[in-house]
Amino acid sequence: MSGNGRTSGNGRNVLDGKVAVITGAARGVGELLARKLSVRGARIALVGLEPEALKEVSARLHGESEYWHADVTDHEAMARVAEEVKERFGRIDIVVANAGVANGGPFADSDPVAWRRVIEVNLIGSAVTARVFLPALTESRGYLLQVASLAAITPAPMMSAYCASKSGVEAYAHSLRAEVGHKGVKVGVAYLSWTDTDMVRGADQDDVMRELRQRLPWPSNKTYPLGPAVDRMVDGIERRSSHVYGQWWLRGMQGIRGYLPALIGTVGQREMRRFEPRLGSVRKGLVGAGGAADEEERDTVGDRS
Repeated sequence: MSGNGRTSGNGRNVLDGKVAVITGAARGVGELLARKLSVRGARIALVGLEPEALKEVSARLHGESEYWHADVTDHEAMARVAEEVKERFGRIDIVVANAGVANGGPFADSDPVAWRRVIEVNLIGSAVTARVFLPALTESRGYLLQVASLAAITPAPMMSAYCASKSGVEAYAHSLRAEVGHKGVKVGVAYLSWTDTDMVRGADQDDVMRELRQRLPWPSNKTYPLGPAVDRMVDGIERRSSHVYGQWWLRGMQGIRGYLPALIGTVGQREMRRFEPRLGSVRKGLVGAGGAADEEERDTVGDRS
């Protein structure tokens, strides 16, 4: 992809003047995606839980932007955001359902609140995002990009909630594509492997989770730079692609995914036996700065109620 992006028949960038909504935009994939889309002429609506961080991201963007503080699992709040974004910019062309959290550790010993929250944010929050913005996307014949993961393609021990949520959003997005395509709305799924974000760095702070990941087969045991992955996402948004792969090798995983559960089930047993004496030390809450922000938000809401 060229630094200036794709152009239309009149020589303008295909994103010039488009309005893009990005959830989970305070950091990581969401922040960098906002910056790169802004440089290509898109007007950006940032959505997330950290208003101060969102304000700073908005101030650094190349063009027109605004931010909204909202929990993606709150339908009423998100419906209000959708209404206000449409009022502010006049239209909505692109929605990127990027907000996500993660936890790790054995399912049997997991914190049920944290486990449920991963499902709520990653799956229910993505569905809420699509639901409230679909009317505007139908008007503009727009594009929805659902951020999934390698975890949607292959299961992994110690990541039951995250794998379940990302498998769920993949399936839901594929279903939605078939429902709205005749209306001119395109739906894509973005797959990313371990990418250098606060979430991955947060997971790596746990010795057991880090060592388990390092023992994965190449190339799934590497942490990949954020920039190239987001460049691929921008290219996918410009093309309105059905599938976007943040790392080159993920496309090939689609062809063998049917064999992976049995393979992981066999190899995973060996690895779990190896790490069994240390499993009790794995942190049970949400990981990374985004996880901390989510927990703080829920604590604040709980104090108000």
